[in-house]
Amino acid sequence: MEKFGIQNPILAVSFLLVLLLFICFASSQNDDVQEGSVSDHEPVRIRVGLVLNLDSVEGKTVRSSASTALSEFYAINSDYKTRVSLSIRDSQGEPLLALASAVDLLQAEGVDAIIIGGSSLLETKLLAEIGEKARVPVISLNSPISPSLSRYSHLIQATHDSSSEAKGITAFIHGFGWKSVALVYEDEDDWRESMQIMVDHFYEEGVGVQSKVGFAMTSSEEMVMDRLGKMKDLGASVFVVHSSEVVATRLFTCAERLGMMGEGFAWILTAKSMSSFHENSDGSGEEAMEGVVGFKTYVPMSKELQNFTWRLRSNEEDVWSEKARLSISDVWAHDVAWALARSAEMVNASSTLLAAITECRFKGLSGDFRVKDKKFLSNKFEIVNLLESGERRIGFWNGNGSFSSRRHFNKLEETIIWPGGSAQTPGGRALGESKRRKLRVLVTSSNRFPRLMKVETDLATNVTTAEGFCIEVFRAAISPFNYELEFIPWRNGSNYNRLAYALYSQKDKYDAAVGDITITANRSMYVDFTMPFTEMGLGTVAPKETSMWVFFHPLKRDLWITSAAFFVLTGTIVWLIEKHDNKEFQGSWPKQMGVIFWFGFSTLVYAHREKLQHNLSRFVVTVWVFAVLILTTSYTATLTSMMTVQQIRFNSNKDFVGHLSGSLIAKMALTSPRFRPTNTKGLNTSTDYAQALLNNTVSFIVDELPYLKVLLGENLGKFLMVKAQCNTNGFGFMFQKGDELVPLVSREILNLRTSDRLIEMEKRWFENQLPYTADDTSNPVTLYRFRGLFMITGVSFAFALVVLLILWLRDKWEDLMCSVNIFLSQRLVHFRILFARTIHPNTLDNADGENAVQMAQRN
Repeated sequence: MEKFGIQNPILAVSFLLVLLLFICFASSQNDDVQEGSVSDHEPVRIRVGLVLNLDSVEGKTVRSSASTALSEFYAINSDYKTRVSLSIRDSQGEPLLALASAVDLLQAEGVDAIIIGGSSLLETKLLAEIGEKARVPVISLNSPISPSLSRYSHLIQATHDSSSEAKGITAFIHGFGWKSVALVYEDEDDWRESMQIMVDHFYEEGVGVQSKVGFAMTSSEEMVMDRLGKMKDLGASVFVVHSSEVVATRLFTCAERLGMMGEGFAWILTAKSMSSFHENSDGSGEEAMEGVVGFKTYVPMSKELQNFTWRLRSNEEDVWSEKARLSISDVWAHDVAWALARSAEMVNASSTLLAAITECRFKGLSGDFRVKDKKFLSNKFEIVNLLESGERRIGFWNGNGSFSSRRHFNKLEETIIWPGGSAQTPGGRALGESKRRKLRVLVTSSNRFPRLMKVETDLATNVTTAEGFCIEVFRAAISPFNYELEFIPWRNGSNYNRLAYALYSQKDKYDAAVGDITITANRSMYVDFTMPFTEMGLGTVAPKETSMWVFFHPLKRDLWITSAAFFVLTGTIVWLIEKHDNKEFQGSWPKQMGVIFWFGFSTLVYAHREKLQHNLSRFVVTVWVFAVLILTTSYTATLTSMMTVQQIRFNSNKDFVGHLSGSLIAKMALTSPRFRPTNTKGLNTSTDYAQALLNNTVSFIVDELPYLKVLLGENLGKFLMVKAQCNTNGFGFMFQKGDELVPLVSREILNLRTSDRLIEMEKRWFENQLPYTADDTSNPVTLYRFRGLFMITGVSFAFALVVLLILWLRDKWEDLMCSVNIFLSQRLVHFRILFARTIHPNTLDNADGENAVQMAQRN
């Protein structure tokens, strides 16, 4: 202080106090300036729409999760220059209201992104379409993966990896040695489409699907009991369930009544189903599910998750008191909100919000957040055992394709409590291991085509037996399912529409129908058909051609005559051109006539040996050889076709056409524009077919291919068949509507066809078949079709004759003129004499007359 001239200590203290106050004042002024600068730069607001079903508990908790997540994020990152704010709309669970809400958010709020919390596929498609038009990112929470969504470039899905789940369930099934499963699903678009990935993977990995059955929310308990009972009878013991909590609860209640929740059965719930249970308010649906194994989307436990859950319950107790636990949608809502907040800060003039979201990386509550191919997928699953006390974790399915648990790597926990409280692994019975069930089968009994269907009833025992091609195929297709067959003859004629209705209306009497039954749209209204086991389409059979003059048939008479005339004309024109200079065309008149015919017809086989000396004759021959080439090619092709299969043409005024009496299919075919014969004749058996054709009662037989194959097999070498267009659907087996055997039998028919067993059966019952073409053979070639060819040839010949005439006139012009002059002079003399005699008939004597003639000649 002495240095600054301040000696008094009191003054020194006072100076220090003043200096301290100045520094504080200056500091406060600086803070005021900084606060003013901040107030001049408010954070940029990024508006995000949130479309939810606020009538549901899930919608309320997702809204709470997203709002709380944003509040926490900006509390941690208060220095961010952007702020994401939510504009919430209620869709009430209706896709169209969700669409209207999205339009309102875009027009009224001008949002930069939209989050949708509904899991409906339709809702996702509608809002994705809007996002595509407005070029605004749409983020969907827990919507099913579908190939139909891949075309939307502005859609981002936060959901579980269905492919990884399918691999996990398949590995789980293989791990217990089960060969096949039964699928139970909710009969609604979202559930059906999301299930298909799993079904495809089952087939690829050799897991058989014994049966599939779908239930709707409106399905009655009686219907559920009936279909589950049929699956039980088929021997199914391992079930994969893919449905909502409402349908699954009813399903397990009915299964318990049927004894299917006891020892020996296994039930597996998919992740989407487990998510539906967790969205339930009280979890009451799990009471009937003891022993069920479920796959859950894995959310790793962390301190952050626990703190976030606690804050949610503290902030909105009224909402979270209705919900037992945090769902996967709530967790994804948190992570998506954080991703939007981070991405909004990254957006600049050279990038978009969509690009920023796809590049965003951070560790969220669900794990590492990363968008790949427009999807944020959770590929790790927790496997739980549902017990009376709650869920018990038994392991994990990892994204790398392996199982793990707390105690074992690449292995699940050893003990699983299965339905019935047993720790013993269910055996996974194969199809048909249960008690044999009787199948009551209606069989067509007309016996008109025994090779197809022959039914006999023993009058003493009243037991009906059936044989034939149709029965053999049916036995082979139904045999894996261990059914006892009871055949019941159909005695009401060949109107199989009535048969279909009888099967539909008398379910307590009949289970199926087998025979020569064509698949039609009308019949399928009442019954379910298997896939066809015969060839599809109509055919036409006619007697085999035996004429010795068949080689004349490829060309019509007018074409034969015209072609022969042009052969002679060609030889004549060449002879006219060559005869003066070419010695080969000279000689006696018989020789020259022979040369004309020989040369003309030898061009047919290109065997003419005469050397041509004039370019004009070469031109004529070249044009004609080209025409002959086309004619011979067409003749050869038509003759080959006719020698392979007889030409079949319908003359509506003359030909009788035979068909199977009472066959609705044949009658419909004969009234089509392709046939329309005036005269038709109904026939009853293959023997009637053969006799009518051989004695010319009918010219053709039109019927379905299986009937015609019987006819050809019984009469080898006598008839030929032409296959018409595929305008019928073939024969199929009929079952009750919704019968679980329909897809199973269809699959067995497919196996019979691919293994060639079906072809072997056809050969055994129909014997060797003559080949037939895919369509009718060509009609004979007519002159009208080749009129252009002969026109070109005729014009060329006329041109050659004109040129020949011009050349001849040029060479003979002087001689021709001299001859003309002499001729004219002679005519003139005779005229003068005639004129003179006319004027002076008596003045001239004979001498004078002679002199006058001589003088006239001299002149």
